[in-house]
Amino acid sequence: MEQEMFDQRTDLSQLSAAVAQIRETLGNIIVGQKDTIDLLIAGLLADGHILLEGVPGVAKTLSAKLMAKCISASFSRIQFTPDLMPSDVLGTAVFSPKTAEFQFRQGPIFGNIVLVDEINRAPAKTQSALFEAMEERQITVDGHTYKLEEPFMVLATQNPIEQEGTYRLPEAQLDRFLFKIEVKYPSLEEEIEILSKQHQHKPEEQLQELHAVLSVEQIKTLRATIKALVVEPKLLAFVAQITHETRHNKSLYLGASPRASLAMVNGAKALAAMGGRDFVTPDDIVRVAVPVLAHRVMLSPEKEMEGLTPADIITQIIKKIEVPR
Repeated sequence: MEQEMFDQRTDLSQLSAAVAQIRETLGNIIVGQKDTIDLLIAGLLADGHILLEGVPGVAKTLSAKLMAKCISASFSRIQFTPDLMPSDVLGTAVFSPKTAEFQFRQGPIFGNIVLVDEINRAPAKTQSALFEAMEERQITVDGHTYKLEEPFMVLATQNPIEQEGTYRLPEAQLDRFLFKIEVKYPSLEEEIEILSKQHQHKPEEQLQELHAVLSVEQIKTLRATIKALVVEPKLLAFVAQITHETRHNKSLYLGASPRASLAMVNGAKALAAMGGRDFVTPDDIVRVAVPVLAHRVMLSPEKEMEGLTPADIITQIIKKIEVPR
């Protein structure tokens, strides 16, 4: 009904059809996790990277692989380990006897969708190999710069519980992720459905049956459509106020940067388009606030000891701010 009350300034029919197809494709294999699926799609449409966090066995890697399967683009996977070197990610110069010259051999970072599994298992030196790639969509090796093909999206997973053999991600790297999605345990009903579906068919068999929903060119077109969506000045002020409050909240040791404000706007635009609207509402901003901000802020030691989470503080901040209407 809401859509009928407004004249559409932007044609979102192609985008709506693509989103419905991806939701159906992922929903056939991933039971529950509707918010995770929606944020994965929003991240793709908003041209952002995503960090999936959850305990082992909640389908983080499977969700990332399914997302990549929905796109007819190149996919590569990097398993981060403590002994992984930056050259294992970026590539290296190899001497060619035929030409008597060094030739650059591309690493797995040269893909459209790059799955970085267990990103917190590699030391800072290897994690830093992703900095330039994620922000500038290029890498520099031996003084030469190599552009990464669009679309370029990093889907990373990490386990928040296990501490043995893991390294904390630097704040600069966390800030480069559009969303951090917390993948939770399924409900009892959902787990029964998972058992019913998968005791006969393995996920790998279902993966092989999937067909791409979007091409690279279609993704570029959809992203351009989303960028053109309307965001009223009062909503931009609402976003800025949320971010500003994180920097002056006594419960937070570290607030969010302007990059977080941009991420909220871009994420809200994607969700609005996915909802069939060519304009952003306050609800879109509220919905993306926690996935955008929770990994960018740090709790004060006192609040951490009280058992609070960054999501709790962000929710408190939003409740204190008057929502524009």
